[in-house]
Amino acid sequence: MTVAGLLAAHTTAAQKRASFRAGLASGRLQRLPGAVNPLVAKLIQEIGFDGVYVSGAVISAELALPDIGLTTLTEVVERGRQIARATDLPVLIDADTGFGEPMNAARTVALLEDAGLAGCHLEDQVNPKRCGHLDGKAVVDTAEMVRRIRAAVAVRRDPDFVICARTDARAIEGLDAAIERARAYVDAGADLIFTEALAEEAEFAKFRAAVDVPLLANMTEFGKTPLLSARTLTDLGYNAVIYPVTTLRLAMGAIEDGLREIATAGTQSALLDRMQHRSRLYELLGYRHYNAFDSGIFDFTVSE
Repeated sequence: MTVAGLLAAHTTAAQKRASFRAGLASGRLQRLPGAVNPLVAKLIQEIGFDGVYVSGAVISAELALPDIGLTTLTEVVERGRQIARATDLPVLIDADTGFGEPMNAARTVALLEDAGLAGCHLEDQVNPKRCGHLDGKAVVDTAEMVRRIRAAVAVRRDPDFVICARTDARAIEGLDAAIERARAYVDAGADLIFTEALAEEAEFAKFRAAVDVPLLANMTEFGKTPLLSARTLTDLGYNAVIYPVTTLRLAMGAIEDGLREIATAGTQSALLDRMQHRSRLYELLGYRHYNAFDSGIFDFTVSE
């Protein structure tokens, strides 16, 4: 590992964005697990995924808040910056509704671009939004979402920064209306369409047949959408898939079980074989590379 790769990614933001664009056009499904923090992003890269996703629901949950539009632009940008810094993979981030009016959506894109993200998605829900797999959602008029997208596209400086439009209309207005919205969003300049809360495999196929830009599938657990395999999504012609909350759910399940074990048994001894070992954590963090860097910088003697 080079010195430059210790405290920041080897690749530049522009290189990551170009990589994301190329991946979406490659005909190979781009798999983006959600990262709850920068360390998880490093693990996603090491295992060999194509990109990293930053979920708004996860950012909310880490703050012990529900996903109902309570997080701020500043909080989202900073978490995106932290994660993008830690990986050479492109990072796609959830920008909710753009945090306000079209001008706010434009500012959101500008700040996310500055933070090193490869792209973001904006959704057509009414602000404040709610989780896409909850009932009681509402969507803005198509024309209002078109203004959000046009503002986002107009402000970006790197043309490779991906503007993804998410439509939540399937659960409110039906599949055909969601497809019509997606077409309007493409006409407004969206590079990628996020098809939220589709109910069955046939709906994914119908969306693919109707929309002629890259499509992103959301494989979140315990929601309205069946969990389709990467092979199935590839066969359906999808270009990207996110697993937005999976790592948080895995971690929180293990944490809760572990805390209950300690509370009951009075010790964590029975949990050791379920923990990541100290040596593995140090390997993932690159301790030896930092040590080698320190030794090289401070390898000197003081003359008397």
